Amino acid sequence: MKYTQLKRCAILIFGLGISGLKAQQSVNATGGNAAGSGGSLSYSVGQMFYTSSSGDSGSIAQGVQQPFEISVLGVGDSAMLDITIVAYPNPTADQLTLLIKDFDLSDLSFQLFDMQGKMIRKQIIKTNRTQISMNSLPVATYFVKINQGSKHLKTFKIIKK
Repeated sequence: MKYTQLKRCAILIFGLGISGLKAQQSVNATGGNAAGSGGSLSYSVGQMFYTSSSGDSGSIAQGVQQPFEISVLGVGDSAMLDITIVAYPNPTADQLTLLIKDFDLSDLSFQLFDMQGKMIRKQIIKTNRTQISMNSLPVATYFVKINQGSKHLKTFKIIKK
């Protein structure tokens, strides 16, 4: 019985020429199909439209957002090649350690930024091993920028778990 009703519906829709139904539509820069041993997938790059809602308990973004990563590339002067700056553990839950080797600590500082570029903390580096407390920060991605005076030395991308 249900099959007969479905068949009548299909005949009515296609018989009257109502075949231009669309489910979703977006403006994309590019896209395509990919297939492999695990299956196949359709993808799009550059979908620009989404909506977001926020309330007291948080926020949600509906749609497809493309991630981006900021990388600092460049060649400094040759004196900078001997500095060793390490940030660990990454990802971190509580404490992030900055370890600086083979470099004069005078006028060194760090700045901690969130993904929106808002500076969360700024502090002078006084020892070769500096602890940055991350336990009060929400789970997110952060950037730690190391400076000597007004000169930028290195930026780390830190994941807070």
